Amino acid sequence: MKQAIAIGMLMLLPILSCATVHPASVPAAVDGYATVGDVRLHYVSRGSGPLMLFVHGFPEFWYAWRDQLAEFGRDHQAVAFDMRGYNLSSKPAAIDAYQVPKMVEDIRALADQFGARKFILVGHDWGGAIAWAFAIAHPERLEKLVIINAPHPAIFGREIANNPAQQRASQYMTMFRTPEAEQQLSANNYAALMRLSLAEVVTSGHLTSADSAEYIKAWSQPGALTGGLNYYRAMGIRPPAPGAAPAAASRASAPDMMVRVPTMVIWGERDPFLLTGNLDGLDAYVPSLVVKRIPDATHWVVHERPAEVNALIREFIVAPVTGP
Repeated sequence: MKQAIAIGMLMLLPILSCATVHPASVPAAVDGYATVGDVRLHYVSRGSGPLMLFVHGFPEFWYAWRDQLAEFGRDHQAVAFDMRGYNLSSKPAAIDAYQVPKMVEDIRALADQFGARKFILVGHDWGGAIAWAFAIAHPERLEKLVIINAPHPAIFGREIANNPAQQRASQYMTMFRTPEAEQQLSANNYAALMRLSLAEVVTSGHLTSADSAEYIKAWSQPGALTGGLNYYRAMGIRPPAPGAAPAAASRASAPDMMVRVPTMVIWGERDPFLLTGNLDGLDAYVPSLVVKRIPDATHWVVHERPAEVNALIREFIVAPVTGP
């Protein structure tokens, strides 16, 4: 009888050893800082291997990507950073320090510091806008590009100029540009900012009260709210005021806006800020394009459907490059 038990235990050893490998294979997250140009960027890194760089939007910070760091840190160096103006990164005072080319350079210099000649870039919202701009300016630096609910600049310019629904959906940008925005959004422990952004995700249970506390802590860093709002104050495309003439569409030529990088766009179709018209005609600017629509997700699809988002990214980055 004892011999049978011993043999059974020996047979189980390979199974038990396999069961313990996976958790140990995901290294702990490490905080760090990188000085790039005239700013100091805070980042969180997990894992080792080829670089995957994650870029957040408004009003988030590196923490938005915690589920992605855990997943992709298994076989990549997965890095999420606080963009300039946010959380623990530097917060330049001048509004022109938040023009898109400045953040494009931040990404290039940060990748250089990690020793990555080529890397995978993932961006959401403003992070997606910067990721589009980076891919247009530096296609030679990217293996692949993943965009989540962030419009290509030429498409967004067209929608702001010609689509009344997108003009209405973008009116919050007008308020964000006002001198009163900080006071209005931060009152009552950032109640208005939470209501305009993440409240639905909290109510649905996709973000916990502990998560909410982390966001409020990040928003409360000195100058952080102003830094995030300065992206809107510096942007060249903006919605017309109600009753005003439409804004002019982007005057950049199509060749100037081409994205010559294999690209996947994930889009939560219930996004109230960035409408699905931003997907129409996208293939004219992105020859190697995959679009994944998630009909029942919102702008905050990364929080609502983290496992699905991770699976889509995983499928895309391991697939061989095809097409133009």
